[in-house]
Amino acid sequence: MSIQTEALPRPQSNAPGKRALQWTALIGMLYLLLLSVSMIGSGFKWAAGEQAKELFEFATNPVAGLMIGIIGTALIQSSSTVTSIIVGLVAGGLPVELAIPMVMGANVGTTVTNTLVSLGHARCKDEFRRAFTCATVHDFFNLIAVLIFLPLEVMTGFLQKISAWLVSPLMQADNLSMKSFNFIKPITKPVVNGAKSVFEALPGNLGGVALVLFGIFLVIVAITVMGKLMKKLMVGKAREVLNGAIGRGPIHGIASGTLVTILVQSSSTTTSLVVPLVGTNVLSIRQVYPFTLGANIGTCITALLAATAVTGGNAIFALQIALVHLTFNVLGILVVYGLPFLRELPIKCAELLADYAVKSKLTVVGYLGAVFVLLPGFVLSVS
Repeated sequence: MSIQTEALPRPQSNAPGKRALQWTALIGMLYLLLLSVSMIGSGFKWAAGEQAKELFEFATNPVAGLMIGIIGTALIQSSSTVTSIIVGLVAGGLPVELAIPMVMGANVGTTVTNTLVSLGHARCKDEFRRAFTCATVHDFFNLIAVLIFLPLEVMTGFLQKISAWLVSPLMQADNLSMKSFNFIKPITKPVVNGAKSVFEALPGNLGGVALVLFGIFLVIVAITVMGKLMKKLMVGKAREVLNGAIGRGPIHGIASGTLVTILVQSSSTTTSLVVPLVGTNVLSIRQVYPFTLGANIGTCITALLAATAVTGGNAIFALQIALVHLTFNVLGILVVYGLPFLRELPIKCAELLADYAVKSKLTVVGYLGAVFVLLPGFVLSVS
C-alpha cells in the first residue's frame, strides 16, 4: 500500500514540469525562427552580391510572384512559413514591390489542408457537400481578394504606400534602421556569423545559397515545432474560444478566428477545425464564415515576429512586408466581407463547386490540381 500511495502523486508533480519544458522549447523555437530569418537575409545578400537585380528579374511579373507564393505555400502548407521566408528575402534585398504578390499568393496556397479534411465526409453526400463548401469558401474568399487587390496594387501601389506610412514613425532621418529592434542583433549575430563561417568553405557565392537554404530549412522546423507545441499548450484555450465564438455575430467570429490562429500558430488548423462541424450540420457555413476569415489575420503574427530579427538598412523593409500581409488581410475582410454584394460570392462559388464535387470526386482532384499546381506551373513556365 505504501508503494502505491507514493506512486500516486507522480503524474501531478510531473505535469507542471512537462509544461515548463514545453514552454522552454517554445521559446527556443521562437529564437530559432529569429535566427533562421537572419540567416536567410544574410545569405541572400551574400549570394546576390552585385547581381541582385538579375536574380529578381524572375519576379518582375506580379502574376509570377503570386504563383510563387501559391506553389510555395501549397507545398509547405504554412503561410506563416512562406511569409517568414519572404521577410528574410526582403531583409536580403528583395524589393518590397516584388514581394507583395508573393505574400498574396501565400494566402491562397494555405487553403489546401482544409479541402483535404473535407474528404473525410466523402461517404455521405450531404455531409460532403456541406464540408466541401466550408473548406473552399476560404479558398474563394482569398482568390476574390487577390483578383481585386493585385490589379489595384499594380496600378497604384496602395499596399506599399499604406505599409510605408505605417512604418514611417520608425524611420530615422539619416537611414532606415529600427532602433527599437536592435536588441535582437546581439542574441542572433554570433550564431549567424558562426553559420556563415561554416559555409565560407564553399566556392564563390555558393556559401550564400547554402546559408539561405539552411535558413529556410530552419524556418520550416521552427514553425512546425512551434505549431505542435502551441496546440499542446493552448488546445484547451483554443477550444474554449471556438465554442464561444460561433453564433455571436461576425465581428466576434472574426476576432475569435484571429485569436485561435494566434494560439495554435496555424491558419490551416483553424479553418480545418470547423470543417467537420459544418459537415455534420452542427454549424452552418454562414456561422463559420467570419471565423475562418479571422484566421487570415491571426496568421500574420509570425511574419511580424520574424521581422524583429532583421537589423540594418533593410530592417524597415522587412517590417514593411510583414505589415503588407496584415494590411492586405484586413482590407480583404473590409471589402469582400464588408460589402453585401461581395459577401455572398465566396459562398455561392463554394456551393456551386460542391455540387459538382458531390456528382464526381474527380472534381476535387481537378480543382486542387488546377488551382494549386497546373495554373501556377503554367504561368511560371510562360513567364
